[in-house]
Amino acid sequence: MTTTVPATTRVGLLVRLEAKPEHARELQELLTEALPLAEAETGTTAWFLLRLGPTSFGIFDAFPDDDARQAHIEGRIADILRTEGPRLLAARVDVRPVDLLAVKLPAA
Repeated sequence: MTTTVPATTRVGLLVRLEAKPEHARELQELLTEALPLAEAETGTTAWFLLRLGPTSFGIFDAFPDDDARQAHIEGRIADILRTEGPRLLAARVDVRPVDLLAVKLPAA
Protein backbone atom coordinates (compact mmCIF):
# COMPACT_ATOMS: atom_id res chain seq x y z
CA MET A 1 0.00 0.00 0.00
CA THR A 2 1.36 3.39 -1.01
CA THR A 3 0.43 6.44 1.02
CA THR A 4 1.36 9.96 0.13
CA VAL A 5 1.72 12.35 3.02
CA PRO A 6 3.01 15.85 2.26
CA ALA A 7 6.28 16.71 3.95
CA THR A 8 4.49 19.58 5.74
CA THR A 9 2.03 17.29 7.52
CA ARG A 10 3.81 14.14 8.66
CA VAL A 11 2.90 14.27 12.38
CA GLY A 12 0.18 15.84 14.46
CA LEU A 13 -1.49 16.32 17.81
CA LEU A 14 -5.02 15.33 18.73
CA VAL A 15 -6.07 17.29 21.82
CA ARG A 16 -9.26 17.04 23.85
CA LEU A 17 -10.33 19.66 26.38
CA GLU A 18 -13.28 19.43 28.76
CA ALA A 19 -14.44 22.76 30.19
CA LYS A 20 -16.16 23.28 33.49
CA PRO A 21 -19.78 23.94 32.46
CA GLU A 22 -19.71 27.50 33.74
CA HIS A 23 -16.55 28.24 31.73
CA ALA A 24 -17.35 26.56 28.38
CA ARG A 25 -17.97 29.84 26.56
CA GLU A 26 -14.85 31.42 28.02
CA LEU A 27 -12.74 28.42 26.97
CA GLN A 28 -14.21 28.59 23.48
CA GLU A 29 -13.31 32.27 23.22
CA LEU A 30 -9.81 31.67 24.59
CA LEU A 31 -9.16 28.89 22.07
CA THR A 32 -10.65 30.84 19.17
CA GLU A 33 -8.43 33.80 20.02
CA ALA A 34 -5.41 31.45 19.89
CA LEU A 35 -5.67 31.11 16.10
CA PRO A 36 -3.23 33.98 15.40
CA LEU A 37 -0.71 32.31 17.72
CA ALA A 38 -0.99 29.08 15.74
CA GLU A 39 -0.69 31.02 12.48
CA ALA A 40 2.54 32.62 13.75
CA GLU A 41 4.15 29.22 14.40
CA THR A 42 6.12 28.44 11.26
CA GLY A 43 6.15 24.72 12.05
CA THR A 44 2.39 24.45 12.59
CA THR A 45 1.04 23.75 9.11
CA ALA A 46 -2.59 23.03 10.03
CA TRP A 47 -4.65 23.94 13.10
CA PHE A 48 -8.30 23.10 13.65
CA LEU A 49 -10.45 24.00 16.65
CA LEU A 50 -13.42 21.67 17.14
CA ARG A 51 -16.54 21.66 19.29
CA LEU A 52 -17.23 18.08 20.34
CA GLY A 53 -20.12 18.81 22.71
CA PRO A 54 -21.51 21.55 24.96
CA THR A 55 -18.38 21.59 27.14
CA SER A 56 -16.01 19.49 25.02
CA PHE A 57 -13.50 20.89 22.57
CA GLY A 58 -10.78 19.45 20.42
CA ILE A 59 -7.76 20.73 18.58
CA PHE A 60 -6.06 18.95 15.73
CA ASP A 61 -2.80 20.32 14.40
CA ALA A 62 -0.22 19.06 11.94
CA PHE A 63 3.52 19.53 11.64
CA PRO A 64 6.33 18.50 9.30
CA ASP A 65 8.34 16.76 12.02
CA ASP A 66 8.73 15.99 15.72
CA ASP A 67 10.79 19.15 16.35
CA ALA A 68 7.97 21.40 15.11
CA ARG A 69 5.42 19.41 17.10
CA GLN A 70 7.54 19.76 20.26
CA ALA A 71 7.97 23.50 19.65
CA HIS A 72 4.19 23.81 19.53
CA ILE A 73 3.80 21.83 22.77
CA GLU A 74 6.23 24.28 24.38
CA GLY A 75 4.66 27.33 22.71
CA ARG A 76 2.34 30.17 23.62
CA ILE A 77 -0.96 28.28 23.27
CA ALA A 78 0.23 25.59 25.66
CA ASP A 79 1.46 28.31 28.05
CA ILE A 80 -2.00 29.89 28.06
CA LEU A 81 -3.63 26.52 28.74
CA ARG A 82 -1.20 25.81 31.57
CA THR A 83 -2.03 29.19 33.11
CA GLU A 84 -5.80 29.28 32.54
CA GLY A 85 -6.49 25.54 32.55
CA PRO A 86 -6.90 25.00 36.29
CA ARG A 87 -9.67 27.60 36.37
CA LEU A 88 -11.43 26.68 33.11
CA LEU A 89 -10.99 22.92 32.68
CA ALA A 90 -12.89 20.08 34.34
CA ALA A 91 -10.13 17.57 33.57
CA ARG A 92 -6.53 17.42 32.41
CA VAL A 93 -5.96 18.20 28.76
CA ASP A 94 -5.71 14.94 26.80
CA VAL A 95 -2.85 15.36 24.30
CA ARG A 96 -2.12 12.53 21.90
CA PRO A 97 0.71 12.65 19.38
CA VAL A 98 -0.25 11.05 16.07
CA ASP A 99 1.46 10.04 12.84
CA LEU A 100 -0.46 11.02 9.71
CA LEU A 101 -1.02 8.17 7.27
CA ALA A 102 -2.96 9.92 4.51
CA VAL A 103 -3.69 13.59 3.93
CA LYS A 104 -5.89 15.55 1.53
CA LEU A 105 -5.01 19.21 1.33
CA PRO A 106 -6.14 21.88 -1.14
CA ALA A 107 -3.85 22.33 -4.13
CA ALA A 108 -1.26 25.03 -3.52
